[in-house]
Amino acid sequence: MKKRRILLWIIMAGLITGLGLGSGVCLQKSEKERELYSSLELFSHALSMIQSKYVEEIDSKDLIYGALKGMLYSLDPYSQFLDPDSYKDMQVHTEGKFGGLGIEIAIKDNLLTIITPIHGTPADKAGVKAGDRIIKIDGESSEGITLLDSVKKLRGEPGTEVKLTIFREKAGKVLEISIIRDIIKIESLKGQRILENNIGYIRLVEFQEESSEEFEKAIIELKKEGMDALILDLRNNPGGLLDSAVNIADMFVPKNKLLVTTKGREGEQTYTFKSRREPLLEEEVPIVVMVNQGSASGAEILAAVLQDYKRAVLIGQKTFGKGSVQTIIPLVDGSALRITTSKYFLPSGRSIHEKGIMPDVVVEDKLMEMNAEEKSKVFFDEVERKENGEIAAEEAEAYDYQLKRAIDLIKGLRVYSERRFNDKE
Repeated sequence: MKKRRILLWIIMAGLITGLGLGSGVCLQKSEKERELYSSLELFSHALSMIQSKYVEEIDSKDLIYGALKGMLYSLDPYSQFLDPDSYKDMQVHTEGKFGGLGIEIAIKDNLLTIITPIHGTPADKAGVKAGDRIIKIDGESSEGITLLDSVKKLRGEPGTEVKLTIFREKAGKVLEISIIRDIIKIESLKGQRILENNIGYIRLVEFQEESSEEFEKAIIELKKEGMDALILDLRNNPGGLLDSAVNIADMFVPKNKLLVTTKGREGEQTYTFKSRREPLLEEEVPIVVMVNQGSASGAEILAAVLQDYKRAVLIGQKTFGKGSVQTIIPLVDGSALRITTSKYFLPSGRSIHEKGIMPDVVVEDKLMEMNAEEKSKVFFDEVERKENGEIAAEEAEAYDYQLKRAIDLIKGLRVYSERRFNDKE
């Protein structure tokens, strides 16, 4: 028993070092430190009891890993402990192709929640919606599931099936949806075109490494085609790279203006991003930004920055409310911590996190109440379909209620803008 207790204290000392508590700095005695060591002693005692009393012999590393998972899970829905295999899987996920459904997920209100289905992916085609709660995966309850475990269950070989039991709160329905996994390829920009009356339209699906360059090229091309107003569609955009979102915001705000600040407990976790260039579009060009409950993180930052500077009018639904920064901290045995280290703050000083952004004009998305098959039956019986079963973009616009309202809003803003700038002259 004495040897086991010594071993446990060695493990705990290693744990403290791995978590950055044993930094070699001479610690001053304090109430908090005494409380910490008292808690560690309690942990050690519980660990010892489990090892000696549990019906089966348990590996001490499994117990420590389990404790770390629980510790990180107790912080917030976005912090996680990654064992060595999970950490490697995460690196593969960010660097290579994988079979998946095409959804962004989070734990919200202690429930596994879909932030957004990514446009054109299996989940999107199956009729999954932003805000859906996944209550079962292949018949197994998702109660108490971690993000890491849910990703493991949802990902798999392309061509294989996964069955989701979904609760759709707005409709008050429980739905069974079967989805065939596929290789997920995401284009950051879609639908770039001129709508009626020289209104430009760009849909930003996600913020990737090349997104800001592609977006600037799209703006320049639309200007050449006569664009004098812009609709920026950020619906179901789950975010992505912060730098990319900031670089696009930079294209609309006057030089040397505050865009976003990340604030953490330590000074090195605090960053300030400012605009570094002159705007791409003249001040008199009206802009409408479309958002919904699937707009999260970087999409919320971009939309809110334009709202704070009164450079655009936001239309749609309240956004998701994901405004925190996670940092990966590798540990000595190949595992890692994914831990929330800071939160975003907007130019006005407000925070996105768990609050979201309320649009200036609230418009419900009537078209999204139906899945792809239902839309086809109700609206498109007379429309010639493409080989892949999708309708032409201009036909889809006719039934996109939010987009129609955005176009009406642009027309009103254009009249107001013309009068205002004519008065200045």
